[in-house]
Amino acid sequence: MRLKDKVAIITGSASGIGQATAVKFAAEGAKVVVCDVNQSGIDAVVSSLVQSGAVAVGHVVDVTNKTQIAEMVAAVKAQFGRIDVLVNNAGIVQDAQLIKMTEEQFDRVIDINLKGVYNCARAVVDTMVEQGSGVILNASSVVGVYGNFGQTNYAAAKFGVVGFVKTWAKELGKKGIRANAVCPGFVATPILKAMPEKVIQAMEERVPMKRMAAPEEIANVYAFLASDEASYINGAAIEVTGGLTL
Repeated sequence: MRLKDKVAIITGSASGIGQATAVKFAAEGAKVVVCDVNQSGIDAVVSSLVQSGAVAVGHVVDVTNKTQIAEMVAAVKAQFGRIDVLVNNAGIVQDAQLIKMTEEQFDRVIDINLKGVYNCARAVVDTMVEQGSGVILNASSVVGVYGNFGQTNYAAAKFGVVGFVKTWAKELGKKGIRANAVCPGFVATPILKAMPEKVIQAMEERVPMKRMAAPEEIANVYAFLASDEASYINGAAIEVTGGLTL
């Protein structure tokens, strides 16, 4: 198991890609810390992981709330003694064209998708420096590389988290800490249930593989990057798009 006994904090892990990542990390032997704002979702994921024989705990964490983050990190350190991996997965969308976007829409997405990533990384970095090892993984997006119509706020945040890992790779690499970003394309998550079928079909047609990614396919990349097999990958932004951008 490539993540045996590694302690991994995963934000936004009560559903979607975050949940798939929690399941994958547990299967690879990690001790998983499920963080989300959804208590019932946390409980369901943790219960499932524990029933499968994994070590898993849950914490309600709003990534804009520094107190909640600090309390979670302190509890994890008290229970497990270390923090090996942080997956900054929590995020939201509030789409609108620039001419229609409200300040509230812009601020909310930046606060969660960009500042929230900073908040969580800042909260664990001292522990990783003390250990002399650690991995920070940020959820970016293909939108964070190429932009997208109607997503000024989301694109800015996802561009920003790529900038974070490139900076952290330079600052923290000599301290034994790696930082990388994953940039998914279209992924079949619950958020798509509200979309019309014809819109989903049009999205799939844009991909050379003619399908969306399963959340597990993104989780597999996170698991690899978190493992010692990726020991010389640092400061990368890896696209997982099925060839969407070709």
